[in-house]
Amino acid sequence: MHAASDQAESASLRTLLRSLGQIVLQSNAFTGACLVAAWLICDPRLACAALTGAVAANTGAVLAGYSEADTRDGLHGFNGALAGLAAFTYIADDATAAAAAILAGLATVWGLEPWSRWLRTRGLSVYSSPCLIVTWLWLPLIKPGAAPLAPAHLATFARIPDGLLAGLAQTGFASGAMAGVLVLAGIAASSWRLAMWALAGASMCSAAHLLLGASLASFHAGLLGFNGALTALALADTGWVAVFGGTALVVVLQQAAGHYGLPVMTAPFVAATWSVQTLARRRHGKRATATPKPVELRRPPRPVTRTG
Repeated sequence: MHAASDQAESASLRTLLRSLGQIVLQSNAFTGACLVAAWLICDPRLACAALTGAVAANTGAVLAGYSEADTRDGLHGFNGALAGLAAFTYIADDATAAAAAILAGLATVWGLEPWSRWLRTRGLSVYSSPCLIVTWLWLPLIKPGAAPLAPAHLATFARIPDGLLAGLAQTGFASGAMAGVLVLAGIAASSWRLAMWALAGASMCSAAHLLLGASLASFHAGLLGFNGALTALALADTGWVAVFGGTALVVVLQQAAGHYGLPVMTAPFVAATWSVQTLARRRHGKRATATPKPVELRRPPRPVTRTG
């Protein structure tokens, strides 16, 4: 009896941690544990926010009868975790933020199945789109209390790694180089290759933003690299050309959003990744259509000689 109960609790914990790991596109419980550690050293409120949203979303998925396998892989909980993080980031009052995290976490799974099916028919993944939709619905109702970035001093080469690592931390709404180290370690625990892709994506996006005039304060806060890191993770299996094109599109979208003061969060990553995947699928379809049939199929059938 106790053994079965312990196994159930262990399975539930692994499901919860995988939900957190999916924030950086990894269905890995250790990755999720690294993210929890990153939030704890940055701001314990963030850990509370992510856990609250993920539990709410997973509970909603179970009540809705969604696929148990998908729930165990963390696919139903990570958008709830992100929605909870957004609530605690934009809402200063803890009680209000907690209520918003629970409601937003539940809302991310409402209609998730039809939305996911619609995207799959187009060869696309959900990514963080449910969190973005839910957050954009309630965000106009409040006045975000985000503090302006402090003015930056002259950059030094020694601080460049800190800015890149902070970009990895921002994939989970955290900040700081140490939090970024933990996020990178979590991705590396799942795949060293993907960890390098995440660093490359953050580096390319950050460099492009700085060349276009972004502030050093934004770089050191990690705000320039996190969408690039996520895009590189999503497109890593497609190759360098796709990753480079995706990160370039991320920069354009994020620059445009910054010009108009829009709270886009991970929307540039989602839009850029969908665009590149759609383009790649169409190019592949055209190549398949243009490929001539094998010579053997154009030959006339050989005559059959009957005997007897």
